[in-house]
Amino acid sequence: MISWLNDPLNWTMHGGILDQLSAHLQYALIAIVIGAVLALPAGLLIGHTGRGRWLVSASNALRALPVVGLLILLYVMIAPHIHTRGDAVYLIPTEVVLVLLAIPPILSNTYAGVQNVDPAVRDAAAGMGMRGGQVVRQVEFPNALPLVLSSIRSATLQVIATATVAAYLGLGGLGRFVYDGQASQDFAQRNAGALLVALLALAADLLLALVQRYAVSRGVSGRFAAKSTRGAVGAAVAIAESHAM
Repeated sequence: MISWLNDPLNWTMHGGILDQLSAHLQYALIAIVIGAVLALPAGLLIGHTGRGRWLVSASNALRALPVVGLLILLYVMIAPHIHTRGDAVYLIPTEVVLVLLAIPPILSNTYAGVQNVDPAVRDAAAGMGMRGGQVVRQVEFPNALPLVLSSIRSATLQVIATATVAAYLGLGGLGRFVYDGQASQDFAQRNAGALLVALLALAADLLLALVQRYAVSRGVSGRFAAKSTRGAVGAAVAIAESHAM
């Protein structure tokens, strides 16, 4: 596996690691963006109004879907209706499956984040004259942001790991190495492909963790309180030491 990864040709040739990495990222990014566009507003609305909670439970059931079986079913259903040339006939079923995997964590965590907002904060916002939309945008969403970003991290990990199924329909992505290596019994290639998927998921999670750290306000994340506590403790120690002297 190491020797396969150390071969420069495997990185730079057409259909090599760099090409497949780019394709894998494209598949994952498209699914995550579509999933977030669908799930975020729905989670905020359900959390704010308390209506439609059954959608959260229904979306969680999507986690149990057999990915490959659903992929084949969608391909069989969609292929006869697509007459254009190119990869659209394979890409659409793949993206539908990945979007269905991205929606549940984002929807459920967004809903949970809004529900966990202190009712006193909502009452204070209403007392200041804020309307429903303003409460959602300026109060509930900022307070729910830690859970929202955590859900996007979770969805990203799941989508990146599952995007290997794109190769099952003949598309690219890092799954190409896994499927081709398994078919040809080139286990170095197969294991290298699996390792690259894992490393990509880890890198994406670390990047999103960094974004989460700086996107969430210190008051909501608790970092401000932690610094204030350390400062208070340090001041107390200094005062005690001065009295002891």
